[in-house]
Amino acid sequence: MPPMSLPSAIAALPDRAAELCALLVRWCDQNSGSENPAGLGAMLALLQEEFGRLPGVTAAVDLPGTSARALRVRVRPGAARQVFFSGHFDTVYGAGDPFQRCARLSADRLRGPGVIDMKGGLVVMLAALQAFEQTPHAGGLGYEILLNPDEETGSFGAAPLLVGAAARHRLGLVFEPARPDGALVHSRKGTGNFTVIARGRAAHAASTRREGRNAIAALAEFLTAAARLPDELPGVLLNIGNIRGGGPATNVVPDLAEAQLDLRVTRAAEREAVLARLQECAAPINAREGFRLEITGAFNRPPMERTPAADAAFAAWQDCARQLGQPALTWVHAGGGSDANLLAAAGLPCLDGLGPVGDRLHSPEEWIHLPSIAERAQVAALFLHRLASGEASLDGRDPVAS
Repeated sequence: MPPMSLPSAIAALPDRAAELCALLVRWCDQNSGSENPAGLGAMLALLQEEFGRLPGVTAAVDLPGTSARALRVRVRPGAARQVFFSGHFDTVYGAGDPFQRCARLSADRLRGPGVIDMKGGLVVMLAALQAFEQTPHAGGLGYEILLNPDEETGSFGAAPLLVGAAARHRLGLVFEPARPDGALVHSRKGTGNFTVIARGRAAHAASTRREGRNAIAALAEFLTAAARLPDELPGVLLNIGNIRGGGPATNVVPDLAEAQLDLRVTRAAEREAVLARLQECAAPINAREGFRLEITGAFNRPPMERTPAADAAFAAWQDCARQLGQPALTWVHAGGGSDANLLAAAGLPCLDGLGPVGDRLHSPEEWIHLPSIAERAQVAALFLHRLASGEASLDGRDPVAS
């Protein structure tokens, strides 16, 4: 059962279920696809309206090299204990996507674009902070929020802001969705995007001298070998996501073919081994006269690796859920990347997957378990309350020490 000392604002969060659902619908019915500048601007205004009611300074921040802006909120930056909140408001659904509106499927389930990834997480974050600010020791904790408009495309513009924030804080809280079974995330694979270009030599397909060098065949040979990497290197994932080559005439030996790869690694040390193995796959083709195979690209997100500091924070988070009478929390490794990858690589211990429970993200069946909004907000608010009041400590030290 919840402790008798539970602040009333935290205890009352489940009573706000209808209000929080209405806010989520309002946000999700506003398209904010990563490539929709107008929608991102409208969504930024909606977020600024709500998060701007928190104490502190709220500002739209330009992203270097882009026309998009992030939302930053800084509250009590002079406090001794500082926590960083991370989230994003872009979605994978563009302005022309047919999936544009929410639909209530049952009393507990809502379907809609971004309900779980991750506008639902933003509602959890906001509700938790609203409740925390009504607790008696809120003045003992400072925090910064950064809401990012380009996470779904790699956070290339937001990355410098995230790295800068990592240096100012001792703990990061990332409100990406929980796993469908409610588990949090302790580590994530690093992600990379690569392009493989095969060049051959054009010729008439009927040439008896076999003058042509078929780039598509060379690329297919390489891809067949590359697809075996996950079996050869445990912890590595490789997906062949796109292939192009040849032209409209089938009687021409194609001299150009191209494929795009999605690569994921569990540990930073695996990156060099993966790239070396890809070059080994390319070497037999490059050794043949008339062929050239090139691999370009990079890892855009380093792996988020589990750390003792994150373990200590998770133990405190688990204890808050236990005090609230909620089911025991677990956490797992996830294959998908998030901004926690960038924060962790910059040295900031992070808890990730703190958002609500749901599934089918990045599809027209994306849904959220509505009661989990208030439940997850309660855990977050109680965690902050315990840090601010000194009731909680991580690893026996300062509540937000790493």
